[in-house]
Amino acid sequence: MCGNNMSAPLPAIVPAARKATAAVIFLHGLGDTGHGWAEAFAGIRSPHIKYICPHAPVMPVSLNMNMAMPSWFDIIGLSPDAQEDEAGIKQAAEHVKVLIDQEVKNGIPSNRIILGGFSQGGALSLYTALTTHQKLAGVIALSSWLPLRTSFPQGAISGVNKDIPILQCHGDCDPLVPLMFGSLTFEKLKSLINPVTVTFKTYSGMMHSSCIEVIF
Repeated sequence: MCGNNMSAPLPAIVPAARKATAAVIFLHGLGDTGHGWAEAFAGIRSPHIKYICPHAPVMPVSLNMNMAMPSWFDIIGLSPDAQEDEAGIKQAAEHVKVLIDQEVKNGIPSNRIILGGFSQGGALSLYTALTTHQKLAGVIALSSWLPLRTSFPQGAISGVNKDIPILQCHGDCDPLVPLMFGSLTFEKLKSLINPVTVTFKTYSGMMHSSCIEVIF
């Protein structure tokens, strides 16, 4: 499946209160849009941080009986050994890299840009950060996993983001992306980049969602 042409509306943007010298690009989860996350970020508006919340294109999703919904790439299954939409994931990552380039052209250096996302969006953020040539400030992955993890080397990567700070947050009662998937991702990330820069936080009783403690 590769219906991923990234034809989606322009991102929801929360501008900096004064002058933007840094940016957060935050990718929503399956079936969602960027608007809800933009509203959340508007509540913590910063003088110098611009929040960019793109919208995924609408496409059929195998996991949901081929129903069309906003999705960064196709999801065939949610288990560690499930088949993955390699072409779609790579195409989506290229789209995110274009968004990063746009902010660089707007005057924000890439090392002042954080990639983040929830669920499928967090998965795409992790994959993009580990495959891009753009040096980033960090990654925030909420209730997520690392896609195409077997495509990465067994040892450490040598790219510009080998020391990138990564914060993973996961609810210990998540029924959709179980905590085990987050733990597997955490262990894989520690083998790929400087393990000191990877943090994994779990939230008691939290399901497949975010919460005030995570956002703030």
